Amino acid sequence: MLLHATAAGSTTGIADHIGEVIERAGCTVHAERLDGGTSPDPAALCAADAVVAGSAVHDMAWLPPALGVLRTLATLAPAPPLWCFSVGGVQPHGPLTRVLAAQEIRRVERGFPPGLRPRDHRLFGGIVEFDGMPLWGRLFYRFVAGGRPGDHRDWSAIRAWAATVAAELRAGPPRAT
Repeated sequence: MLLHATAAGSTTGIADHIGEVIERAGCTVHAERLDGGTSPDPAALCAADAVVAGSAVHDMAWLPPALGVLRTLATLAPAPPLWCFSVGGVQPHGPLTRVLAAQEIRRVERGFPPGLRPRDHRLFGGIVEFDGMPLWGRLFYRFVAGGRPGDHRDWSAIRAWAATVAAELRAGPPRAT
């Protein structure tokens, strides 16, 4: 099961790409975009062979619909194997952005339910638009993170991660207990 929450659409593009890679590897993918009014049935989550969940990151946190899915997953025993991806502005390429990305993942995971342990959690760059971004955000992004507005999705990194997830799925990951 592939679930994602998006604010402006770049997370949907990444989720679609991940789903395509996993399907090409021979796995069946049920993909669902989460919004404020929907949430997967806990029985469907429990029956899933695995869950790949992702969200846009706003203020160092996943969007509420995606966090809701994680809260549901945390109550399941046994829970299906879980892989997570976050979509933010910083694409981890250089030394500074790798440090910033690692810090962002740690902050995001602080908002995850206690005890929830994804097999892997990756941060991918998204589409950054300065329109509507506060001045401090634009300054931080430009001078600290070295970023510019535009599409920062690294499709080769996304494909490589999705291929790793697919390989683990095909190998038959054991369920958590």
